Amino acid sequence: MPDIQTLKPDWEPREDQLQDRVILISGAAAGIGRALAVFCATEGASMVLLDKNVRGLESAYDEIVAAGHPEPALYPLDLKGATPDDYHALAEALDMEFGHLDGLVHNAAVLGALTPIDSYDDTLWFETLQVNLNAPYLLTRACLELMYRSDDASIIFTSDSTGRRGKAYWGAYGVSKAGLEGFMQLLADELEANTSVRVNSVDPGPARTALRVIAYPAENRNQLSAPADVIKPFLYLLGPDSKGITGQQFALRKQ
Repeated sequence: MPDIQTLKPDWEPREDQLQDRVILISGAAAGIGRALAVFCATEGASMVLLDKNVRGLESAYDEIVAAGHPEPALYPLDLKGATPDDYHALAEALDMEFGHLDGLVHNAAVLGALTPIDSYDDTLWFETLQVNLNAPYLLTRACLELMYRSDDASIIFTSDSTGRRGKAYWGAYGVSKAGLEGFMQLLADELEANTSVRVNSVDPGPARTALRVIAYPAENRNQLSAPADVIKPFLYLLGPDSKGITGQQFALRKQ
């Protein structure tokens, strides 16, 4: 298991560090995904925003365009029911529009249920793994050819402390995050020698997101970080300062 990495305290993104990069973010309609998409656009990236929430996608689009940044591409897709053909269709659309892909951030996730395994609902288990683990695999596989065409491509899996150390009652969510960590390391090892694609994971820690509210309904939300305050590791891994770094687990703070 790799050591947990954090950014140097003085690291800050440079202006236009993502200029001309094409970046796809899943779960981009709200929360961390949206905050990251907006900031990447300010840094010059052409954004592809993927989510099942069409209204949220349109709102993110309006925010980016109103700030004077390039129009993002919107791709509504429900990961729970998406098939391999749906992902191949997405890759074909990206190929026609951009011809390559420089960044892929797997951010979309569902919580499932916090319950003992002996009472876990089977259907909910399968659905949670479909969104949190199978969908990142299918999306990655469909987009790899596009990423091979980039001089410096980055894949980021959004992780969680429950995926780095198993915790009781986290069920399919915890298993899916552990699976993503394993997939990240496997993929990084496969791609390190012969491609320009690097692969890492980020645990952003507690943030004021819809999933966090469901998991901890009694928590004081005002004490949580805003989504925009936890995206710095993602920006680092998407940009040129992290070129050559692969197979690493990042966290916002020391754990």
